[in-house]
Amino acid sequence: MKTKFIMLSQRLHSFFIENHPELEIDATIIASLTHWFQSPNCAYPNLTNKLKAAASEFVSSLESNDQGVKENDVPYDQPSFDFLNDFIPYPPLKKHDFTFIDLFAGIGGVRQAVQNSGGKCIFSSEWDKYAQMTYETNYGEKPFGDITKIDPAEIPDHDLLCGGFPCQPFSLAGVSKKNSMGRAHGFDDPTQGTLFFNIKEILRIKRPKAFLLENVKNLLSHDKGKTFEVVRQSLEDELGYVIDYKIVNAAKWVPQHRQRILIVGFEPDKTNVKKKSQIIIPTEPSESYIYPELNKIILKKVDDKFTLGPGTWDTLVRHKAHHAKAGNGFGYGLHLTPIKKGAITRTISARYHKDGAEILIEQKDKVRPRRLTVEEAAQLQGFNMSKFKFPVSNTQAYRQIGNSVAIPAIQATAKQIAIKLNK
Repeated sequence: MKTKFIMLSQRLHSFFIENHPELEIDATIIASLTHWFQSPNCAYPNLTNKLKAAASEFVSSLESNDQGVKENDVPYDQPSFDFLNDFIPYPPLKKHDFTFIDLFAGIGGVRQAVQNSGGKCIFSSEWDKYAQMTYETNYGEKPFGDITKIDPAEIPDHDLLCGGFPCQPFSLAGVSKKNSMGRAHGFDDPTQGTLFFNIKEILRIKRPKAFLLENVKNLLSHDKGKTFEVVRQSLEDELGYVIDYKIVNAAKWVPQHRQRILIVGFEPDKTNVKKKSQIIIPTEPSESYIYPELNKIILKKVDDKFTLGPGTWDTLVRHKAHHAKAGNGFGYGLHLTPIKKGAITRTISARYHKDGAEILIEQKDKVRPRRLTVEEAAQLQGFNMSKFKFPVSNTQAYRQIGNSVAIPAIQATAKQIAIKLNK
């Protein structure tokens, strides 16, 4: 695969500086242009005709430098930039059944699941700059940044909203009693100050046909269930969506114990879904699904750099002994080799890069165990490492993997949503 155009946003920024210094560009405009290249029929923030014309000039310069590719002579107001998709691992579908947006996008685990189900992503948002790099490398667009700084009205109309929003505590203190319509507003809104509020506002203003939200399972029990009740009331009572939710363990699809709550909603006036019993959230794969065994993922020989240092290993041993003495099972998780069929790891987290404590692999020829490689860790989330690329350090890659989702588990639900949308 060619790689010279992978970080398109950087090349685009340099092109504007060198050729069009009179045009003021910032991160939002770069994000808008890289999105526009993939979805020319959509409107994005701050894109003037002058910016579009200059961006088309940029793409033409790339085409003219690539052997065997003809110059793009399509006017900038009705462009075709398919040429750019030749240089990314996961280009958008040429034919799609529905559109979706990818919020709190991370490295695109949800995007892959929904794209594999027939959707085309027309908007993505992710605040972390390193995750943005990985996202752009694999999908060709630079995500917009902080979702709290984005006007929902400037987000393109879409069929499906997707978001794995961070679970921040919902402050219920001082919330006034809801009126007879069950509708809170202004500073009485108990979701103000949380990132869920931004999802709620996008749903309120854009009214997509459906949404798919993902979060830690503890969202359901946080604050004795009061937090989730705020979420449910917001989506169901206030916004009028038909919703259902389930705790799904990704271990049914990948060899990793990972329990997450999936919340699915449909706009009853725009779909045939009128009651929650019509919503399907699978808790296990179909019979035809081929399970990726852990003993097939774990490599027999890896670089010594993945072996824990003596200080790190001694600390983990002391901590486990301390917890054992206290009568609990806390401590590192070690997989003995050879790994047996059916083995499942603990949940990989964003802190995995620190000591690898939750998933360590025994090494028969060494005193100390090792961490997973980045490639092994990513496969626990269902990423195809023959295609997926990490343009960042291993430390950042581990963080991104731990913050991502188990793609096959999400895809099972995405396919069911797609069926409803297509009807």
